[in-house]
Amino acid sequence: MNQQIRILQKVVTRKGNSKALTFSMPHVLKSILHLSNQKYVSRASFCQELKIGEGAVRTLILHLKEYGLVDSIKAGTFLTNKGKKFAGKFQTIMPSQTFLRKCCLTNGKHNCAILLKGEYIDDIGNGMQQRDFAILYGASDSLTLIFREGEFVFSGDQMRCFEDELEIRDNLIESLKPKNEDIVIITSSDDKFVAEISAINTAIGTLATHEKH
Repeated sequence: MNQQIRILQKVVTRKGNSKALTFSMPHVLKSILHLSNQKYVSRASFCQELKIGEGAVRTLILHLKEYGLVDSIKAGTFLTNKGKKFAGKFQTIMPSQTFLRKCCLTNGKHNCAILLKGEYIDDIGNGMQQRDFAILYGASDSLTLIFREGEFVFSGDQMRCFEDELEIRDNLIESLKPKNEDIVIITSSDDKFVAEISAINTAIGTLATHEKH
């Protein structure tokens, strides 16, 4: 995963005297995961998915091409074989994502939940670093939970979550399909895109922290 994180960092590096980029690592990863679900993606679709302008999308595609992750034809942009392998690596580590409604543990209108495999559990601690990663991208709050013996518990202790909202718990289990000791990061915002992009940034930050150890 260290190699994949380095590639993300390179894609968001300015080239020469070019203008400051308006996209960052979570935008890049979101674009690659979006491409993995589509045969071809138009620039207009990228603009809509990433909430950035057409000029920034052109730059992003050029940077992705430079590292051999994508190519383009008239029908749109698509993942190369290298890009598919790159996407597959992240899909193995963070295989599922969903949105859940506001509940007793979340304070935003929109709440994005991403599952991280349990091999990264030692990088979680009490979840405060994950909260910092989320707030950096505009989230109003963040929760880091562990799936343990069929229940979600707060990172750093054994307190069960969703005891009074079993429907939320069951929906998360059904949507994310966690295994024992898997991690679930939930980020909140009144803006759906901000909730998602901050969750992706939190996942990337956690993976990068693991690689430093």
